[in-house]
Amino acid sequence: MKKYLFIVLAVLVAACEKPILDEDVVSMKEANVILHMKQYEQEAFGNSGNRAATRAATDITELCSRLNIAIFDAEGTKVKTVAQKEGDASFGTVALTLAAGTYQLVVIAHNGEGSATITSTEKVTFPNNKVTDTFYYYGDLVVTSEVQSYDLTLSRAVAMFRMVLTDEEIPSTVTKFKFYYTGGSSTFSPSVGYGCVNSKQTEIRTVSDDGVYEIFTLPHTEEDVLTKLTVTALDANDNTVKERVFENVPVTRNQITRYTGSFFGSGGSGQTSDGTFRLTADPDWDSVNGYTF
Repeated sequence: MKKYLFIVLAVLVAACEKPILDEDVVSMKEANVILHMKQYEQEAFGNSGNRAATRAATDITELCSRLNIAIFDAEGTKVKTVAQKEGDASFGTVALTLAAGTYQLVVIAHNGEGSATITSTEKVTFPNNKVTDTFYYYGDLVVTSEVQSYDLTLSRAVAMFRMVLTDEEIPSTVTKFKFYYTGGSSTFSPSVGYGCVNSKQTEIRTVSDDGVYEIFTLPHTEEDVLTKLTVTALDANDNTVKERVFENVPVTRNQITRYTGSFFGSGGSGQTSDGTFRLTADPDWDSVNGYTF
Protein backbone atom coordinates (compact mmCIF):
# COMPACT_ATOMS: atom_id res chain seq x y z
CA MET A 1 0.00 0.00 0.00
CA LYS A 2 2.81 2.40 0.87
CA LYS A 3 4.35 1.75 -2.53
CA TYR A 4 1.13 2.54 -4.39
CA LEU A 5 0.49 5.57 -2.19
CA PHE A 6 3.94 6.90 -3.02
CA ILE A 7 3.28 6.51 -6.75
CA VAL A 8 -0.04 8.37 -6.47
CA LEU A 9 1.59 11.20 -4.52
CA ALA A 10 4.39 11.44 -7.07
CA VAL A 11 1.88 11.80 -9.88
CA LEU A 12 -0.01 14.51 -7.98
CA VAL A 13 3.22 16.42 -7.27
CA ALA A 14 4.24 16.22 -10.90
CA ALA A 15 0.86 17.59 -11.91
CA CYS A 16 1.23 20.49 -9.46
CA GLU A 17 4.68 21.33 -10.84
CA LYS A 18 3.39 22.14 -14.32
CA PRO A 19 4.67 25.67 -15.00
CA ILE A 20 2.18 28.50 -15.29
CA LEU A 21 4.15 29.99 -18.17
CA ASP A 22 4.30 27.63 -21.11
CA GLU A 23 6.05 27.58 -24.42
CA ASP A 24 3.22 26.01 -26.41
CA VAL A 25 3.95 25.67 -30.07
CA VAL A 26 1.16 26.90 -32.29
CA SER A 27 0.89 26.72 -36.04
CA MET A 28 1.37 29.73 -38.28
CA LYS A 29 -2.36 29.67 -39.07
CA GLU A 30 -3.32 29.77 -35.39
CA ALA A 31 -0.84 32.46 -34.37
CA ASN A 32 -1.61 36.15 -34.26
CA VAL A 33 2.02 37.05 -33.51
CA ILE A 34 4.92 35.50 -35.42
CA LEU A 35 8.58 36.25 -34.77
CA HIS A 36 10.89 35.49 -37.63
CA MET A 37 14.63 36.21 -37.69
CA LYS A 38 15.77 37.25 -41.15
CA GLN A 39 18.31 39.43 -42.96
CA TYR A 40 17.41 42.97 -43.86
CA GLU A 41 19.02 45.99 -45.52
CA GLN A 42 20.30 48.88 -43.44
CA GLU A 43 22.56 51.87 -43.84
CA ALA A 44 26.03 51.63 -42.38
CA PHE A 45 27.93 54.53 -40.82
CA GLY A 46 31.29 55.56 -42.21
CA ASN A 47 34.33 56.37 -40.07
CA SER A 48 33.30 60.02 -39.92
CA GLY A 49 29.82 59.15 -38.68
CA ASN A 50 28.21 59.94 -42.02
CA ARG A 51 25.88 57.38 -43.54
CA ALA A 52 27.48 55.13 -46.11
CA ALA A 53 25.99 52.75 -48.67
CA THR A 54 23.34 50.30 -47.59
CA ARG A 55 24.37 46.74 -46.78
CA ALA A 56 22.77 43.58 -45.54
CA ALA A 57 22.75 43.00 -41.80
CA THR A 58 23.55 39.50 -40.62
CA ASP A 59 20.85 37.08 -39.60
CA ILE A 60 20.75 37.03 -35.80
CA THR A 61 20.87 33.23 -35.90
CA GLU A 62 24.31 33.46 -37.49
CA LEU A 63 25.59 35.60 -34.62
CA CYS A 64 24.06 33.81 -31.65
CA SER A 65 23.31 30.22 -30.70
CA ARG A 66 20.46 30.90 -28.26
CA LEU A 67 17.35 33.03 -28.31
CA ASN A 68 15.22 33.88 -25.27
CA ILE A 69 11.99 35.84 -25.46
CA ALA A 70 9.71 37.06 -22.66
CA ILE A 71 6.47 38.99 -22.93
CA PHE A 72 5.05 41.01 -20.01
CA ASP A 73 1.59 42.49 -19.62
CA ALA A 74 0.78 46.05 -18.54
CA GLU A 75 1.13 45.07 -14.86
CA GLY A 76 4.60 43.64 -15.44
CA THR A 77 3.49 40.01 -15.16
CA LYS A 78 5.28 37.59 -17.43
CA VAL A 79 2.69 35.98 -19.70
CA LYS A 80 4.81 34.11 -22.22
CA THR A 81 8.36 32.79 -22.56
CA VAL A 82 10.16 31.14 -25.45
CA ALA A 83 13.59 29.52 -25.47
CA GLN A 84 15.30 28.35 -28.64
CA LYS A 85 18.77 27.12 -29.46
CA GLU A 86 20.84 26.47 -32.54
CA GLY A 87 19.85 23.17 -34.07
CA ASP A 88 16.16 23.46 -33.23
CA ALA A 89 13.99 22.97 -36.29
CA SER A 90 12.25 26.29 -35.65
CA PHE A 91 15.31 28.25 -34.53
CA GLY A 92 14.68 31.85 -35.49
CA THR A 93 10.93 31.54 -36.02
CA VAL A 94 8.40 31.81 -33.17
CA ALA A 95 4.61 31.65 -33.49
CA LEU A 96 2.54 32.96 -30.58
CA THR A 97 -1.09 33.50 -29.67
CA LEU A 98 -1.75 36.52 -27.44
CA ALA A 99 -4.91 38.27 -26.31
CA ALA A 100 -5.40 41.80 -27.58
CA GLY A 101 -3.56 44.37 -25.51
CA THR A 102 -0.28 46.18 -25.03
CA TYR A 103 2.71 44.19 -23.83
CA GLN A 104 6.42 44.69 -23.27
CA LEU A 105 8.63 42.48 -25.40
CA VAL A 106 12.15 41.43 -24.35
CA VAL A 107 14.39 39.52 -26.76
CA ILE A 108 17.84 38.27 -25.74
CA ALA A 109 20.15 36.65 -28.31
CA HIS A 110 23.39 35.23 -26.92
CA ASN A 111 25.90 32.37 -26.96
CA GLY A 112 25.63 31.07 -23.42
CA GLU A 113 25.67 27.40 -22.46
CA GLY A 114 22.03 27.58 -21.36
CA SER A 115 19.02 29.83 -21.52
CA ALA A 116 19.11 33.37 -20.20
CA THR A 117 16.67 34.00 -17.33
CA ILE A 118 14.45 37.01 -18.05
CA THR A 119 13.04 37.81 -14.62
CA SER A 120 11.58 41.18 -15.59
CA THR A 121 12.11 43.99 -18.06
CA GLU A 122 14.83 45.19 -15.68
CA LYS A 123 16.70 41.96 -14.97
CA VAL A 124 18.26 39.30 -17.19
CA THR A 125 20.85 36.81 -15.93
CA PHE A 126 22.93 34.24 -17.78
CA PRO A 127 24.01 30.68 -16.89
CA ASN A 128 26.86 30.72 -14.36
CA ASN A 129 26.98 34.51 -14.81
CA LYS A 130 29.01 34.03 -18.00
CA VAL A 131 28.63 36.90 -20.48
CA THR A 132 28.99 36.17 -24.19
CA ASP A 133 28.38 38.27 -27.27
CA THR A 134 24.81 39.39 -26.57
CA PHE A 135 22.11 41.31 -28.43
CA TYR A 136 18.75 42.56 -27.18
CA TYR A 137 15.46 44.18 -28.07
CA TYR A 138 13.04 45.90 -25.70
CA GLY A 139 9.85 47.68 -26.66
CA ASP A 140 6.06 47.76 -26.66
CA LEU A 141 4.10 45.08 -28.47
CA VAL A 142 0.57 46.11 -29.41
CA VAL A 143 -1.62 43.10 -30.20
CA THR A 144 -4.98 43.45 -31.94
CA SER A 145 -7.39 41.02 -33.52
CA GLU A 146 -5.28 41.10 -36.68
CA VAL A 147 -1.98 39.33 -37.25
CA GLN A 148 0.75 41.68 -36.04
CA SER A 149 3.80 42.38 -38.13
CA TYR A 150 6.95 44.23 -37.08
CA ASP A 151 10.59 44.42 -38.13
CA LEU A 152 12.84 44.47 -35.06
CA THR A 153 16.49 45.42 -34.98
CA LEU A 154 18.53 44.06 -32.08
CA SER A 155 21.33 46.06 -30.49
CA ARG A 156 24.55 44.74 -29.01
CA ALA A 157 24.47 44.84 -25.21
CA VAL A 158 28.10 44.09 -24.41
CA ALA A 159 31.57 45.56 -24.59
CA MET A 160 34.57 43.43 -25.52
CA PHE A 161 38.07 43.43 -24.05
CA ARG A 162 40.59 41.94 -26.47
CA MET A 163 44.16 41.13 -25.42
CA VAL A 164 46.63 40.67 -28.27
CA LEU A 165 50.00 39.20 -27.25
CA THR A 166 53.12 40.05 -29.22
CA ASP A 167 55.37 37.56 -27.44
CA GLU A 168 57.56 35.58 -29.82
CA GLU A 169 56.58 32.47 -27.92
CA ILE A 170 54.50 31.45 -24.92
CA PRO A 171 56.29 29.45 -22.19
CA SER A 172 55.60 25.76 -22.73
CA THR A 173 54.28 25.39 -19.20
CA VAL A 174 51.40 27.80 -19.82
CA THR A 175 48.13 26.06 -20.71
CA LYS A 176 45.55 28.80 -20.10
CA PHE A 177 44.88 32.39 -19.07
CA LYS A 178 42.54 33.45 -16.28
CA PHE A 179 40.80 36.82 -16.57
CA TYR A 180 39.40 38.14 -13.30
CA TYR A 181 37.76 41.55 -13.54
CA THR A 182 35.59 43.93 -11.56
CA GLY A 183 33.65 47.03 -12.55
CA GLY A 184 31.43 45.53 -15.23
CA SER A 185 28.19 43.62 -14.88
CA SER A 186 26.97 40.09 -15.63
CA THR A 187 23.29 41.06 -15.19
CA PHE A 188 21.43 43.11 -17.79
CA SER A 189 18.50 45.53 -17.71
CA PRO A 190 16.70 45.52 -21.09
CA SER A 191 14.59 48.58 -20.21
CA VAL A 192 17.74 50.62 -19.60
CA GLY A 193 20.06 48.87 -22.03
CA TYR A 194 22.97 48.50 -19.61
CA GLY A 195 24.34 46.27 -16.87
CA CYS A 196 22.57 46.65 -13.54
CA VAL A 197 24.77 45.00 -10.88
CA ASN A 198 28.41 45.26 -9.84
CA SER A 199 29.94 41.93 -10.74
CA LYS A 200 33.13 40.02 -10.17
CA GLN A 201 33.70 38.09 -13.37
CA THR A 202 36.10 35.24 -14.11
CA GLU A 203 36.83 33.75 -17.51
CA ILE A 204 39.30 31.05 -18.55
CA ARG A 205 40.81 30.96 -22.03
CA THR A 206 43.09 28.20 -23.32
CA VAL A 207 46.30 29.20 -25.07
CA SER A 208 45.51 30.35 -28.61
CA ASP A 209 47.71 30.06 -31.68
CA ASP A 210 47.17 33.67 -32.72
CA GLY A 211 47.73 35.23 -29.28
CA VAL A 212 44.26 36.81 -29.23
CA TYR A 213 42.00 36.51 -26.18
CA GLU A 214 38.53 38.04 -25.83
CA ILE A 215 36.15 38.53 -22.91
CA PHE A 216 32.84 40.37 -22.55
CA THR A 217 31.08 42.53 -19.98
CA LEU A 218 27.88 44.56 -19.69
CA PRO A 219 28.77 48.24 -19.12
CA HIS A 220 26.70 50.20 -16.59
CA THR A 221 26.82 53.45 -18.56
CA GLU A 222 27.79 54.70 -21.99
CA GLU A 223 31.38 55.16 -20.82
CA ASP A 224 32.35 52.66 -18.13
CA VAL A 225 35.57 51.09 -16.84
CA LEU A 226 36.75 47.76 -15.59
CA THR A 227 38.23 48.98 -12.34
CA LYS A 228 40.68 46.10 -12.14
CA LEU A 229 41.49 43.37 -14.63
CA THR A 230 43.93 40.69 -13.52
CA VAL A 231 45.26 38.36 -16.22
CA THR A 232 47.06 35.28 -14.96
CA ALA A 233 48.97 32.74 -17.05
CA LEU A 234 48.48 29.30 -15.49
CA ASP A 235 50.08 25.90 -15.93
CA ALA A 236 48.21 22.59 -16.07
CA ASN A 237 48.02 22.49 -12.27
CA ASP A 238 46.67 26.06 -12.00
CA ASN A 239 49.97 27.40 -10.72
CA THR A 240 50.76 31.01 -11.65
CA VAL A 241 53.45 31.42 -14.29
CA LYS A 242 53.01 35.16 -14.89
CA GLU A 243 50.44 37.77 -13.91
CA ARG A 244 49.58 41.25 -15.13
CA VAL A 245 47.13 43.77 -13.67
CA PHE A 246 45.34 46.44 -15.71
CA GLU A 247 43.38 49.16 -13.93
CA ASN A 248 40.58 51.44 -15.12
CA VAL A 249 40.20 49.71 -18.47
CA PRO A 250 37.70 51.75 -20.55
CA VAL A 251 34.74 49.77 -21.91
CA THR A 252 31.89 50.99 -24.11
CA ARG A 253 28.87 49.10 -25.36
CA ASN A 254 29.36 47.79 -28.90
CA GLN A 255 33.03 48.73 -28.86
CA ILE A 256 36.22 46.70 -28.52
CA THR A 257 38.96 47.76 -26.11
CA ARG A 258 42.16 46.20 -27.44
CA TYR A 259 45.31 45.89 -25.35
CA THR A 260 48.40 44.86 -27.30
CA GLY A 261 51.81 44.01 -25.86
CA SER A 262 54.30 41.46 -24.59
CA PHE A 263 52.88 39.53 -21.65
CA PHE A 264 56.02 37.59 -20.81
CA GLY A 265 58.59 40.20 -21.88
CA SER A 266 59.79 38.31 -24.97
CA GLY A 267 59.16 40.84 -27.71
CA GLY A 268 57.34 41.89 -29.31
CA SER A 269 11.42 49.00 -38.30
CA GLY A 270 8.17 49.73 -40.02
CA GLN A 271 5.26 47.29 -40.49
CA THR A 272 5.19 44.70 -43.27
CA SER A 273 2.46 42.51 -44.63
CA ASP A 274 3.69 39.00 -43.85
CA GLY A 275 2.92 38.78 -40.12
CA THR A 276 6.51 38.45 -38.92
CA PHE A 277 9.04 39.90 -36.54
CA ARG A 278 12.49 40.11 -38.09
CA LEU A 279 15.17 40.02 -35.42
CA THR A 280 18.51 41.12 -36.80
CA ALA A 281 21.72 42.56 -35.48
CA ASP A 282 24.72 44.34 -36.93
CA PRO A 283 27.76 42.06 -36.55
CA ASP A 284 30.20 44.96 -36.89
CA TRP A 285 31.43 46.62 -33.70
CA ASP A 286 31.27 50.41 -33.72
CA SER A 287 35.01 50.80 -33.23
CA VAL A 288 38.18 49.33 -31.80
CA ASN A 289 40.04 51.41 -29.21
CA GLY A 290 43.66 50.28 -29.10
CA TYR A 291 46.21 50.49 -26.26
CA THR A 292 49.66 49.03 -25.71
CA PHE A 293 51.16 47.61 -22.53
